[in-house]
Amino acid sequence: MLSALLQAYFQQTPDVANPQQQVSFGTSGHRGSSLKTSFNEQHVLAIAQAVADYRKQQGYTGPLHLGRDTHALSEQAWNSALSVLIANDIDVRIDAGALAITATPVISHAILAHNAANPEQLSDGLVITPSHNPPEDGGIKYNPAHGGPAGADATDWIQAKANAYLAAGLEGVKRVALEAAVASAEKFDYTGLYLGDLEQVVDLDAIRNAGIKLGVDPLGGAGLPVWQALTENTGIEIEVVNDAIDASFAFMPPDHDGKIRMDCSSPFAMENLLAIKDRFQLAFGNDPDADRHGIVDHKGLMSPNHFLAVCIDYLLSHRPQWAENLKIGKTLVSSSMIDRVVAGHQRDLYETPVGLKWFVDGLKQGWLAFGGEESAGATLLTRDGRPWSTDKDGIALCLLAAEIMAVTGKSPSEYYLGLTEKYGSPAYRRVDTPLTPEQKAGFKNLTAGSITSAQLAGEKIEQVYVKAPGNQASIGGIKVVTENGWFAARPSGTEPLYKIYAESFKGEQHLNELIDEARALLGRVL
Repeated sequence: MLSALLQAYFQQTPDVANPQQQVSFGTSGHRGSSLKTSFNEQHVLAIAQAVADYRKQQGYTGPLHLGRDTHALSEQAWNSALSVLIANDIDVRIDAGALAITATPVISHAILAHNAANPEQLSDGLVITPSHNPPEDGGIKYNPAHGGPAGADATDWIQAKANAYLAAGLEGVKRVALEAAVASAEKFDYTGLYLGDLEQVVDLDAIRNAGIKLGVDPLGGAGLPVWQALTENTGIEIEVVNDAIDASFAFMPPDHDGKIRMDCSSPFAMENLLAIKDRFQLAFGNDPDADRHGIVDHKGLMSPNHFLAVCIDYLLSHRPQWAENLKIGKTLVSSSMIDRVVAGHQRDLYETPVGLKWFVDGLKQGWLAFGGEESAGATLLTRDGRPWSTDKDGIALCLLAAEIMAVTGKSPSEYYLGLTEKYGSPAYRRVDTPLTPEQKAGFKNLTAGSITSAQLAGEKIEQVYVKAPGNQASIGGIKVVTENGWFAARPSGTEPLYKIYAESFKGEQHLNELIDEARALLGRVL
């Protein structure tokens, strides 16, 4: 499969008249597969040139930080992008490590660190990664000077420019030979910078002094060099249980649908680590670009929603330098347990559509203390309230779990149990439902007035949202809220499905009622 994948990357030419083969930036950049002619060399060359044009338009004169993960197409796409960026006379920084792989949070932190010290020479970054997607996929995402995922203003511009280059047969795309590009790029110690600053965001002394035995499986991804350096340089007892780098990810157990997917929030994908969890007091996993976290304690793999609630409650109790007016960010399909925890601390909640990009400004400007989403992605401010990363940081969140255990003496699961005794115990589920093109179009026409029912699953409907209450941005779907439950629905960006997220504080039976009535309600309004 790998040889066919790499051959297709160079040989297959996208049909610019086919929307499935054009450059298309979703919530996490452009993704696709060379076998489907949706992620090929021409796509990457066009995107890299468009990024070079964009940063020139924005006046960025600092270095561009170029990272990548361990997918097979990532190395080839990294080569392609580097050859274009160097040809455009950009100061490109690449990882000086032997593996030459760099995780998303490491790049984000490097951008912020550089720009804080050099505000007149702003830098940005590209990360070549399809995140946790299967081995045959490729991806590329852009982080402008704010360090986080690019917003629609940037991605729309880059997407249009890249597609114009494709339509023109790459006319105007500059390029130099790879050997010359590598020689011209600046080798940079990203791991050293990240580890040198890590004490600013997590209490490493507390972890070290507690002597907690930790295990970590980077799932064959770009977090590996960081975790290896942590085992060697910090005095913290960490065992890297899997140091394999294999572009086929052959060591991965199949996910729930039989596909190989490096999803650290999936108990199927985390089966190898779960099998040896009793060797450790706490264990972690990351996806290939290390922007997601998977937390394993004596009870198994923790629900991402549960862990987010634990992090928020702990941080609001153990960060005395954080200002009392700092807000807590969550996506509106994350657990309402977070709402109750935030209210319990008399803090303000900032609820947004799906995607960490909605938290970037708040994190960068320092008025948002924490931003988390239901898919095991989050980041936070430093211990004294400064920006740390404006993209998801799976490494820092794993170490935060260790800090929580070290300081409180409770595992994350035990900590969450205490929250349920105080705030209730919600049941949460996401289900996927087939979607017709007509129904997908119907989602765009939904308004709060589309819901004419007075009740949902036996309770009065209190709120109907088509815009997120935190920033009034469209959620691309709808959310309906009652006193003890809610559901949200939005179409998939890549498949003919819509996703229903639902939660009940009254138990599984009520949750099932919520989902059944949500489907029926949506069937009437779409």
